[in-house]
Amino acid sequence: MVSAAVLGRNFLGFRCHKLLKEHRVSRTEKFTPYDSSGDFPWKTSPLKTLNLTISTGNDVIRRDRIHVVSPDISALSWGPEVLDAWDDQYGGVVIDPWSLPSSANAFASALKTSLSDWKLKEGFKYHHAEPGFLMLTYWIPDEPCLLPAGPSHQIGVGGFVINDKREVLVVKEKCSCNCSDVWKLPTGYINKSEDLFSGAVREVKEETGVDTAFLEMVAFRHVHLVAFEKSDLLFVCMLRPLSSDITIDDKEIQAAKWMAYDEFIGQPYYQEDHMLKKAMELCMEAYEERYCGFIAHQLTSKLDGKLSYLYYYGGPCNVKDDVL
Repeated sequence: MVSAAVLGRNFLGFRCHKLLKEHRVSRTEKFTPYDSSGDFPWKTSPLKTLNLTISTGNDVIRRDRIHVVSPDISALSWGPEVLDAWDDQYGGVVIDPWSLPSSANAFASALKTSLSDWKLKEGFKYHHAEPGFLMLTYWIPDEPCLLPAGPSHQIGVGGFVINDKREVLVVKEKCSCNCSDVWKLPTGYINKSEDLFSGAVREVKEETGVDTAFLEMVAFRHVHLVAFEKSDLLFVCMLRPLSSDITIDDKEIQAAKWMAYDEFIGQPYYQEDHMLKKAMELCMEAYEERYCGFIAHQLTSKLDGKLSYLYYYGGPCNVKDDVL
């Protein structure tokens, strides 16, 4: 486990990473902090070269300035030093995760010395966590923290798939929620770095075995304080069926079938849920070309220089030749 920290003009962020154990190394070398642009949205600027000696059992890595002892020894061999760090473009400091002390006691001592040197005191707060790292932050000014909060929303997608017989592809889920016995659209959460329309196509395929193509985004709803006390976004997508045979995922789904739209929307659950009923009515209007949703257009953004999708009103409702 190694750690990295980000010190801004008004905050200090701390990040822990899990790393694989390295093979035995024994050498002395000049060291320039690595480019952390893959981990942090800031460009780095190199500091003076530093040397560090790290001992972990029989494995030794030697570099200048800090001497770090093995994990089974409780103290540094000489006075603690400030942690190795460099400036970012915001006037903050990024702590180099590759030159951290190898024992918890040595790291705690070096961190305390570093914070004192930076005119700070200990008192980090949890910001967010993901598999592989934990982000802690410290707000420096004596005023309310202005850092943006950690992730606050879950993003889900639903696929409205209707065939030429006006039959909707529906599922019954295996769950104990209030919709467990309701015929509903295939839905689920999108994966990391997955586009909305791709998530809808994937969820339909996983739950029913039916292949589809994206036509348009019909509507989305926004609710708060649901699972894990987070807000929740659900995007409803119109999908064109490319196959009809159903093969359910029996780990999540009780059953799946093609159901006549009138029977589907006539279920008491939909009659009582005005938001879902309206969304399903809009889907049917889109199918009948009386309503136009958002299409997905792939464009390059200056934000990251990559191709991504912009969703927008695509013009006359009868223009649906370009499917994804």
